[in-house]
This record gives sequence, C-alpha cells and structure tokens, in this order.
Amino acid sequence: MSVQQSAFSSQHTAVGSQHSTVSRIVFVLLLLLTIHFSLFTFVAVAAEKWQGVDESVVKKIAKEHGREAKEPLINTDQGDLLLFVFLVAGTIGGFIAGYSWRKLTEGDARKKQRTKTDGTPV
Repeated sequence: MSVQQSAFSSQHTAVGSQHSTVSRIVFVLLLLLTIHFSLFTFVAVAAEKWQGVDESVVKKIAKEHGREAKEPLINTDQGDLLLFVFLVAGTIGGFIAGYSWRKLTEGDARKKQRTKTDGTPV
C-alpha cells in the first residue's frame, strides 16, 4: 500500500510543479506585456492629435457650401464647464430618482397591499 501511495504522491507532485511552472510563465508574460504597453504608449499618442467630427466633416462640408462655422452659444470646450453640466444633470436626476424610488420599484404592489380586512380597497 505504501508503494502505491508513494507513486501517486510523486505523480501528483510532478503535475503540481508543472502547473506552477506554467502559471509562472503566464504571469511573467502578462507582466512583460503590461510593462511594454505602458512604456511605449507615447509613440501612438505623439503621432498627431486626432480631429473630431466637427473639424473633419462638418467644417469641411460647411466650407464647400460657402458657410463659415460660428462660435457655439454655450462653449463647453473651455475648462471644466462640460463636466460641471454633467455633474448638475446627474445630481438632479439622482435626486428625482431617489425621491420617487418607491414608485419606481414597487409600482402596483403598494396598491394591492392597501386593502381593508374584508378585501375592499381603502
């Protein structure tokens, strides 16, 4: 019995060491890929600034038809104005959703629960 147990344990140990070696290799490869992509991203970023749809399409078509672009009424490109607008909208939406949370989640369940003991609605 001890000979069989020792053969099984040596096979189990060999499989375990192979698994740990493979996992170490995978870990090292993932680590190297992460370092590579984090260090060499400046090459792609430094090539040129990408143009937006407004610059590449809308302005081009406007110039073809003889119209020049106007400044927007509310220019959100300056500073953090766009971030502030989204913050205010999220705050207002969150307040409204929180205030009416029971109506949103329970719906008709509260109406069904509001009955007298004899089964007639309140």
